[in-house]
Amino acid sequence: MLIRKPQDIPSSEITDRKLYLNRRKFMVGAAALGAAAVVGRATWDLGSPEMLVNAAAKLQASKRTDHAGGEKQTPLQDITNYNNFYEFGTDKYSPAGLAKEFRTRPWTVSVEGLVKRAKTYDIDAVLKMAPLEERVYRLRCVEGWSMVIPWLGFPLSDFLRQVEPSPGAKFVEFTTLYDPKQMPGQRSSVLEWPYIEGLRLDEAMHPLTLLTVGLYGEVLPNQNGAPLRLVVPWKYGFKSIKSVVKIRLVDRQPATTWNKSAPTEYGFYSNVNPNVDHPRWSQAKERRIGEFFKRKTLMFNGYAEQVGNLYSGMDLRKDF
Repeated sequence: MLIRKPQDIPSSEITDRKLYLNRRKFMVGAAALGAAAVVGRATWDLGSPEMLVNAAAKLQASKRTDHAGGEKQTPLQDITNYNNFYEFGTDKYSPAGLAKEFRTRPWTVSVEGLVKRAKTYDIDAVLKMAPLEERVYRLRCVEGWSMVIPWLGFPLSDFLRQVEPSPGAKFVEFTTLYDPKQMPGQRSSVLEWPYIEGLRLDEAMHPLTLLTVGLYGEVLPNQNGAPLRLVVPWKYGFKSIKSVVKIRLVDRQPATTWNKSAPTEYGFYSNVNPNVDHPRWSQAKERRIGEFFKRKTLMFNGYAEQVGNLYSGMDLRKDF
C-alpha cells in the first residue's frame, strides 16, 4: 500500500504566499565561544579544536566561486525558514522552530569501512581541516521547488583522501545522527531511522561534491543540517544528507532511506533529470523560491557539462 506523505505534494499545489506569511525570524542562540571565525589554511590542520557554537558565528572563505551562472541568490530568511528536514517535522516550516535547541556540541564524525586510516573526527577539528570555500550552487527538490545558495565548505574528496580509500571501495554511505529526544521527527515511523544516503565513490570524489559547514558566511543553522551536511548540486535535495555523524566506504551499493521507503519513486542515483517524471508529477519545470512563474528544469540541475561523463553509457531512465 502506498502511503501518501507530505513531501509527495508538488509545489504547484502549494501557494507561495504562505512562504511569506509564515516566515519566522532567524533565531540567534548563544554567543560563539573562542574564535568566531575559521580562516582558510593552506594545509590540513588537526590542531586543538575551536569551539564554534551554532549561533550565527561567522566563517571566512578563502575562495568564492559562482556555480549558478550569476543567478540571484535565495534570501537567507527563505533558506532558513523553508526546509526539508524530516527529523524535525514533515512540513517545510516546522524545522526552523523545532531545531532551535538542537545541540551540535559535542559532535564527532567517524570515517570507517574500506579505508586504510579509519578515524573519528571532532567537528571542530573538521572545521580547521582545509581552506573553506564559498560556492554558489543551485539546489532542486524532487517536489519541484528550488533555491540558489552560497554554501561554505570543502570538497568531500579532500576529506576522503585523508583516510585513504581501499581499492575495494566502490560506494560511500552517509548516516545522520539518531537522537529522538532532540529530533522529534524520529519518534514517528514516517521513515526508517537513522537517515542514510549514498553515492558512488566517483560521485563522492567529484570536485563539485561539498562537505558543508555554513551558508551565507555563517555556521550552518540547525534546520539546514548543522553542524555538517553534504551538498551534491546535480542531484535532488534529499541526497544532500544533513547532520552527518558517520561516513562509511563500502563495496556494495548502500540501501538508502528514500529508496527503501518508496523504491519506484526515489532511485539510488536521483540525478535531476527533467525527462524522467516522478510517478505522480512532472519534473520538467520547477519554481524558484521567491518567484511566481515556473522555469524549465535543467539536466543535472545545470551541471551536465561537469558531471555528465559520470553516467556515460547508462540508461538514465532505468537508473533514475
